Amino acid sequence: MTATKKQFVKFAHKEQDSFYDVVRSRVSDYFTSNNISPYSNTTMRIKTIAMVSMYFVPYLVMVSGVAKFSLLFYYSLWLLMGLGLVGIGTSVMHDSNHGAYSKNKGVNKFLGNLLNLLGGYALNWRIQHNVLHHTYTNIHGLDEDIEAGSIIRMTPDKKLKPYHRFQHIYAWGLYCLMNLYWITAKDYIMLRRYNDNNLLKNQKTTLKKSVIELSLLKVLYISYIIVLPIMFSGFAWYHVVFGLIAMHIVAGFSLACIFQPAHVVETSDYAPPTSARKMENNWAVHQILNTADFAPDNKLVSWFIGGLNFQIEHHLFPHVCHVHYPEIAKIVKEVAGEFNLPYIVMPTFRSALYAHGKMLKKLGSNETI
Repeated sequence: MTATKKQFVKFAHKEQDSFYDVVRSRVSDYFTSNNISPYSNTTMRIKTIAMVSMYFVPYLVMVSGVAKFSLLFYYSLWLLMGLGLVGIGTSVMHDSNHGAYSKNKGVNKFLGNLLNLLGGYALNWRIQHNVLHHTYTNIHGLDEDIEAGSIIRMTPDKKLKPYHRFQHIYAWGLYCLMNLYWITAKDYIMLRRYNDNNLLKNQKTTLKKSVIELSLLKVLYISYIIVLPIMFSGFAWYHVVFGLIAMHIVAGFSLACIFQPAHVVETSDYAPPTSARKMENNWAVHQILNTADFAPDNKLVSWFIGGLNFQIEHHLFPHVCHVHYPEIAKIVKEVAGEFNLPYIVMPTFRSALYAHGKMLKKLGSNETI
């Protein structure tokens, strides 16, 4: 069965001295005048060690057999690994695959490929996130971050089903399953779809090569995350499987709660393209109309989720390491005000989750968006 062909769109041309020109100039001046690199710094490198350790140290403790005398301690290790998975994904792998961690492409590639050890596939991630989500944010049929099959309606352009009126309730449970689907079937389905849309060709690879590479990575993942714990943890196979599921439930739910409130909220524009597949706004304006920040003053949240609560800054400057977002947010907000553009900020993480739930409920009804 052939995957549905994506109908790509073109954004309006930006005018001279546009919002994007001005905000880029001022952010560049900030780095230059303060003699600061836009890449990682010592704080980021320390965080990298912490996040990687949060995942791999519990794993090593587990396979060493130290935890075999306590089932509670054993499952706690899996849960801690789930948090470590989130930390690597949002802080380390994310910046690296955007080329924002280091000016050294080899370092970015190495750290970006950590995703391959977490059950995912870095190539697919770069296409879905860097190419589709960051370019076509909140555009139905192109931004796969708002495409959850027919069961969740995250865009007003998707057909409304009767059961969607309950999605603000059941979506949170489905978010828990997101990673389990990702590590099993999703990557293979994505490869077929990307091949049909020539997106693999753009990444200078082929479907055959990618499937072979992905399959080898899945074998590696199963070997170290399931086979070795069964052999050495001291617990029965079903405890290993349950631990793996628990880890990915924590990770899936956490990642959904981090990413969805930034775009699937009532303030998002969701402007559709014209019949000629053209957008009314230029790319930068489209980004700021479809993105929201949250919890900007919560340093713990910002630290753990890789500054992704500063989503506006991230979408406008994906090649800047997230440790700089709090400072450049001041610049982005100021310039947005000068151009009479909205700059949406939800004060807390809790308010952001509430806003997302409220939007899910609205999208599940006949209410006009």
